[in-house]
Amino acid sequence: MLKVQYMLNFKNAPLAGAARPPRAALGCIAVSIFALTASPAFAQSPTAVPPVSVEAQKAKPKPKAKKHVAHRAAPHRAAAASLNGAASPGASATHAAGPFSPAVPGALPSSPSTGGASVPAGAIASQAAATSNTAAVLTAIPGAYVSVGGGVSGLPTIHGFADDQLHVTVDGINTIPSCPNHMNPVLSFIDPTQVYSVQAWTGVAPVSVGGDAVGGAIVVNSRPPLFASAGQPLVTTESIGAFFRSNGTGLGASVSLTAASQHYSMSYDGAFATSNNYNAGGAFRNPPLTTTPNLSSNEVGSTAYQTQNHLATFAYQNEGQLLELKANYQHIPYQLYPNQPMDMLGNEETGLNLRYFGTFGWGDIDSRVYWQHVDHTMNFGDDKQFWYGGGMMGPLAPGMPMDTMSNTLGNSTKADINLSKIDVLRVGYDLQWYNLNDWWPPSPNCNCLGGMSPLTFWNINDGQRDRYSPYLEWSRQWTPTVSTVLGARYELVTTDTGPVQGYNALYYGMSSVGTVGQFNAMDRARDFNNIDLSALLRYTPNANMEAVLGLSQTGQAPNLYELYAWSPMPMAAAMNNLVGDGNAYVGNPNLKSEIADKVSLDLGWHSADRETEIKFSPYYSYVHNYIDAIQVNMGTIVPAAPLLTNQFVELQYMNENAQIYGFDLSAKAPLAKTAYGDFSVAGLLSDANGKDLSLNTGLYNMMPINGKISLIHKLGGWQGAVEFVAVDAKTDINIERNEMPTPGYTLFNLRGAYNWRNVHFNFGVENLFNRLYYLPLGGAYIGQGMTMGLSAPWGTPVPGPGRTFYTGMKVDF
Repeated sequence: MLKVQYMLNFKNAPLAGAARPPRAALGCIAVSIFALTASPAFAQSPTAVPPVSVEAQKAKPKPKAKKHVAHRAAPHRAAAASLNGAASPGASATHAAGPFSPAVPGALPSSPSTGGASVPAGAIASQAAATSNTAAVLTAIPGAYVSVGGGVSGLPTIHGFADDQLHVTVDGINTIPSCPNHMNPVLSFIDPTQVYSVQAWTGVAPVSVGGDAVGGAIVVNSRPPLFASAGQPLVTTESIGAFFRSNGTGLGASVSLTAASQHYSMSYDGAFATSNNYNAGGAFRNPPLTTTPNLSSNEVGSTAYQTQNHLATFAYQNEGQLLELKANYQHIPYQLYPNQPMDMLGNEETGLNLRYFGTFGWGDIDSRVYWQHVDHTMNFGDDKQFWYGGGMMGPLAPGMPMDTMSNTLGNSTKADINLSKIDVLRVGYDLQWYNLNDWWPPSPNCNCLGGMSPLTFWNINDGQRDRYSPYLEWSRQWTPTVSTVLGARYELVTTDTGPVQGYNALYYGMSSVGTVGQFNAMDRARDFNNIDLSALLRYTPNANMEAVLGLSQTGQAPNLYELYAWSPMPMAAAMNNLVGDGNAYVGNPNLKSEIADKVSLDLGWHSADRETEIKFSPYYSYVHNYIDAIQVNMGTIVPAAPLLTNQFVELQYMNENAQIYGFDLSAKAPLAKTAYGDFSVAGLLSDANGKDLSLNTGLYNMMPINGKISLIHKLGGWQGAVEFVAVDAKTDINIERNEMPTPGYTLFNLRGAYNWRNVHFNFGVENLFNRLYYLPLGGAYIGQGMTMGLSAPWGTPVPGPGRTFYTGMKVDF
């Protein structure tokens, strides 16, 4: 029995109604992940994979014709080894990830899969019933979390790196959030019911996975095209699904349709979801808010949403070649935000993704061209004050409309060349051209002088952020027990923006570099040149053990808002907030790229039947020029001295040096096999520590040490789990941002899944005992009342949902 002692420190924080976890819980994750192993039925677990093999695959015999049988395009390199550490045990339970090759005889594997940890299919289905936030699927992976945003737009976090510090792709596309609050991140453009596979690199990632990121990578794919077997007539598949969640009265439905022949395939996937505000486990406001009396004491304001996603896929395959076109459309009429002064009151996204994949005698080639258009609108939602001004404060302003529009065009191409039976060379490039306009119409729209009139406020005018990124990667199987992947990538990121203006010159005459005139007169074009290097060494001394050592240097250029959000006027600066902490932010056109030096180690052991596994993954990152923020005096760019405390403040982005280190530990083990089913236990423990070494303060939004233990029962088509979650108090906070501490907490969840013929059920209860707790990554609660500028009261983190019953059903035809 392995026992790892790590005491948790559940400290009280001065927050309304927060209960102190019982002392018995202190040892519980202080505990030991005793002979456990990695993921519960609904969580990620590690696996050891066989040695990398790149020998050419023999041609497969043509499948026998069966009546009304369809098959998916074969997962590309589904049997290839993973070189990065944790993947999910029980590979049969996971959707294959990565690119998909045509299901035709003679398709050749090329370079070994360097896939990271994959989320089990059961976890994806369970999360689709429990949440409409696709980023939440990642919580099945040790070290991965979600920073709270709207109900469908959470920001992924890995080991303290978040948002665009991570390289996130959906169907091979890495898009850029087009909003001064990053309300439309990449994962928000796909519904959880449309997710087919998820991979995450929490340690060192190969350069071929992606660039322009310092914290890791996430790859999400929708389902691959379905084709009929050889000689079959047209075949069809259909499925419908629905869910209900008690907290917030969440409702949703999904449909999936396919018609396919041997060479042609058409499919449609649609999803709809809506929810009212959710309730916390008790009264939570500190201090109590009275500006919106229609909200009950435990109702979390501005957490309602409605969304719909549509995805159509057209594909053709023949003799090792696949041509695929995906067209998607998203419409979000509203998505309210509890940790932002504004709400999303409209988001329309249209995208096209054309992909070619071909297999040849020398290897394969994978190329795509994509385009995305986003129209995004913000204003104050129902729970926030809408009218401002009047009387001595100038003309009465009906809200504060904010509009954003972006266009993205990109091309990614890679080729895997089989140099020998043990060597594969991967060459490729990523190109992306991004244009952003962010403008705020006057309010009121009149020829009068006011706080938000008479002109249009141009936050970013014709912003450009373009990427040019070639890379080279070499994989080699040195011996049956030793393999390596070595890679290098060059990143050129160019940015620019046009001249800007405020609502008027009286209140908006200053900028991030002095006056608005000085900002407009300066050369705003920037070039960022970064080199990414990665090396992965995999050693498998026997069939039961593996070790993966990773070393990397990665770079990331600042985003447009970090560079060009120009106005230090507090009201305008408060609208440029990417992290949901209630503060006001000013850009810095002199920012440098973040450069991260990282080392990670994965040590894994499993029994011959893989029913017992354990994995330990420590990591360390030193980040040069980490983009943090410093307090400045209100309305200026002068550093504040002394620092203000216990209130929302104004900050400017600044390069600092930082470090992040910690570990993930996961394990599982069988308990008993009886006539009443199989019983097992699984658990994980994660710890991440981050510090700004230049400012001598904690990094913002670091998840405290936390763990999960699940008791799992399986019998026939039934699988259930009792889940215990414990999270330590968050006390290592960022003092520049006046980050709020959160108390520790424990939760119990119940989860179940049952398959009966072609009907699939997922159901459960989250926060069984209706505990009041605050989300360590939730940011500041400003979800109701007066929120313009820095007017909301400071002191309340966003609380988590109270007891929630959920159920989902899917029927396949």
